[in-house]
Amino acid sequence: MAMLENKTALVTGGRQGIGRGIADRFAAEGASVTITGRGARPDDLPSHFAWASSDVSDPAAVSELAAGIEGLDILVNNAGVQIEKTITDTSDADWDLLMGANAKGVFLMCRALIPRMTHGGSIINIGSISGQTADPGLALYNASKAFVHGLTRSIAVDHGPAVRCNAICPGWIMTGMVDAAFAVADNPEAAKADALARHPAGRFGQPADIAAMAAISAGCPKRPAGCRASASALAASGLSATAKAASTMPVMIHPGQIALQRTAGPWSTAIERVSPCTKALDAL
Repeated sequence: MAMLENKTALVTGGRQGIGRGIADRFAAEGASVTITGRGARPDDLPSHFAWASSDVSDPAAVSELAAGIEGLDILVNNAGVQIEKTITDTSDADWDLLMGANAKGVFLMCRALIPRMTHGGSIINIGSISGQTADPGLALYNASKAFVHGLTRSIAVDHGPAVRCNAICPGWIMTGMVDAAFAVADNPEAAKADALARHPAGRFGQPADIAAMAAISAGCPKRPAGCRASASALAASGLSATAKAASTMPVMIHPGQIALQRTAGPWSTAIERVSPCTKALDAL
């Protein structure tokens, strides 16, 4: 049986880039996938995807979308905006646009859909390494992703294990956003070379790499209630599955390692192997 057979999934901002990669992988794994985005259904969107025109930053639009959903298994909050500015160059309009999509949008979608998810349902928030170690010239973007990471932990603590909430934190994934980020550097080619040198896999990531992580997070029955995954240029074929950690405490997942955390007390951890996740990763 496919990993996500008979599951229903909603992916925001899935018309292109990471969101589209996740939608494609979920469909290949047997899920029924609905993609949301602003505007009309794209002409080139395959017919096996459902399309919902919606703006995640608009409370009324999100409420209307949620009203037609019941028994959702997987929610992927991927929709986002990137603005290449320092804080002194950032306008109020920039704040409203970026924080509306990247922060408020995740909040609104989770608030509206958590009550409509199946028991054990999975929320996957797309964060970023930029929310952990700030990238130059991306002031609001960095801050918005830090918010996503914090909200992910809060949802896991407050709503797990009824709903599992994880965040995948991509590094340099080759999409239009990455090209725009390199373009604002003083020397774009040097910036790209420097970034590449910091990737153990020897290449930049692709949307399919993040999609593989999303499929594991959504489909593995042993995933923890709260987990924060950091996938910097993740090379799925090179992953090993060493298990570390647990139930509602967030965990970092680095290239070459998959970690799960079990907490016996507020700050204690135990180390163990988790074979179901190992097998799933080996199959990627």
